[in-house]
Amino acid sequence: MSSETDHPRPIDRPLTRRAVLTACSMSLSGLAMRGLLHAEAETESRISFNMQPRSAHFQPIAKSVIQLFQNGGPSQMDLFDPKPELTKQAGKPHPGDVETFQLGNKNVIFPTQFKIKPHGECGMNFGSPLPHMAKLADQWCMIRSMHTVNNNHPFAISMFQSGKPFFGYPAMGSWITYGLGSENQDLPGYIVLRDPAGYNTSGKAVWSSGWMPAVYQGTEFNSRGNAVHHLNPTAKRSATTQAQSLDLLSRLNRKHHALHPREFELEARIENFEMAARMQLASADVLDLSSETEETKRLYGLDNPLTAGYGTRCLMARRLIESGVRYVQVFPPLQPSFQPWDSHGNLKNGIQTISDRVDKPSAALITDLKRRGLLDEAIVMWTGEFGRIPITEGADGRDHNRNAFTTLMAGGGFKPGYTHGATDEFGYKSVEDRVSVPDLHATIFQQLGIDHTRLSFLHKGRNERLTDPEVTGAQVVKELLV
Repeated sequence: MSSETDHPRPIDRPLTRRAVLTACSMSLSGLAMRGLLHAEAETESRISFNMQPRSAHFQPIAKSVIQLFQNGGPSQMDLFDPKPELTKQAGKPHPGDVETFQLGNKNVIFPTQFKIKPHGECGMNFGSPLPHMAKLADQWCMIRSMHTVNNNHPFAISMFQSGKPFFGYPAMGSWITYGLGSENQDLPGYIVLRDPAGYNTSGKAVWSSGWMPAVYQGTEFNSRGNAVHHLNPTAKRSATTQAQSLDLLSRLNRKHHALHPREFELEARIENFEMAARMQLASADVLDLSSETEETKRLYGLDNPLTAGYGTRCLMARRLIESGVRYVQVFPPLQPSFQPWDSHGNLKNGIQTISDRVDKPSAALITDLKRRGLLDEAIVMWTGEFGRIPITEGADGRDHNRNAFTTLMAGGGFKPGYTHGATDEFGYKSVEDRVSVPDLHATIFQQLGIDHTRLSFLHKGRNERLTDPEVTGAQVVKELLV
């Protein structure tokens, strides 16, 4: 029989690094180590975060996106989705259960408030408040079977913009610029154009980059006064002094970055400083509308106080994507409210008020892109965050509706003159060829050459995606595409 000294107990053996790691591999520390190693492996193929152009997963159809976001929830049954039953059964109880958000809803069917009729060779339906958009019926791809997950403005907006119904996640524009970069290195890849009078619902959270580097967040440009906030010094200084200051700042930043090569937030901050210097020249040139013809200015409604503000933003959007900016987000006027399409009361007057301001400029953008040969490679999206219900709120309004709304797409390989999907006889629920918000995101990615199942960002050990297909079941809607 052997003695104890012939076979020492494990505790008597010297501990090596390999032995420690092996012992820890089945514990929480092992999981943490795996996450750290995984994060390092993931970032090896992406050693920096910037706006340099990157190759798509496959050949793209479109290069850029303009989102005309109609904050508040346009009423689909008053603008795009005619429902004769609403008029026939007006004043009667709705035969089914209707999910409501606000108190004070009456279970009484509220008739369509505007005349809706077919337009163009395709026969696409538009309500009377949108005559200019209606004239372009053969250019639009209308999705009448959209649906989302929440009836509350902030959460529904977040869902549409970031694919998640809560705050803190990157916006779609952030995902697109993270995946593709931008073709213009003198301007941000993701630019936001809002009403200079203030912010719509959720404010800056709508274009946040979440936990992605700040270089991918939306950058606000002004449509009145100086194009870019705080771009130029408040105290005037000579060009030589300015150049020397920027050069010193750049050298100090680069020296600091050399000591912290894996600090991606620091890298993003340096990128932003350097881009700001380039923007001092580039933004003034791109956004100088004085070079536009008088005919173009009239086309966008710049000669009319009602349309001038929104028209200016739409024209700026065209100039930005023409110059190589990847993603431009245009927000509506703050009239009749900061949620201008929110029709809880006085629906008819409210819809007419906001339509008078956005209809002509929206149509002008499509017309202008097409005649410049840009519509084939630019995706234009006209949409709210949800729709409205068929029953009455108060005396003359409609409450929020997550179960059905209409989105319009144009250009970028979306099928022109095509109406997709259908709602029930009252316009309450999408029932045919339903399209979820993640489905639409996946389809937009498809046209940009991005595989939505592959574009991910490692955050806290999880490969996050815009569409999160394992959870949402997001799929490309091929019927929407040429």
